[in-house]
Amino acid sequence: MLLLGVLAACTSSPDRATVYQREGFAADETFSRLFDAGVEETCEAARRALLSQGYRMTAQVHDFLSATKSFQPEGEVHVQIVFNVVCAPVGTGGKLATAYVSAVQDRYALKKNPSSASVGVAALGTLSIPLSATEDSLVKVASETIPAGPFYDRFFVLMQHNLPAPEDMR
Repeated sequence: MLLLGVLAACTSSPDRATVYQREGFAADETFSRLFDAGVEETCEAARRALLSQGYRMTAQVHDFLSATKSFQPEGEVHVQIVFNVVCAPVGTGGKLATAYVSAVQDRYALKKNPSSASVGVAALGTLSIPLSATEDSLVKVASETIPAGPFYDRFFVLMQHNLPAPEDMR
């Protein structure tokens, strides 16, 4: 039993075992931005930014929204981005809010399953006949949180553009 445990530990990929160790929690890798607006205005700016880029809203409550967008970069590859935004108040005045944003990219590949037919005859047994038909299905092959960087910077700039001017908020 001990030998099986040692063998399992040796065969596990070091990348899979230490993924959490690459989490930097660094101040420069921010998934958030402070806005000079309340929670409702900040979330509305995020909603408008996502809608303007072709995202489809999948969930929306007072301080949370989620949206998806699908891509097909290759003939048999499908990619979907799921974007989540949480708006939280800063301080007690309600005039500032922080938008926390993360996006997950899921990658799907087309899997072809050949079909066959079986016929059972009591005297002869079962006879399997392969058919040329196939059933296609999309299978998730990867999922990754998009790292902070220019992707989120562009989103935050568009959010800022969608916020009402300070004189409009009075």
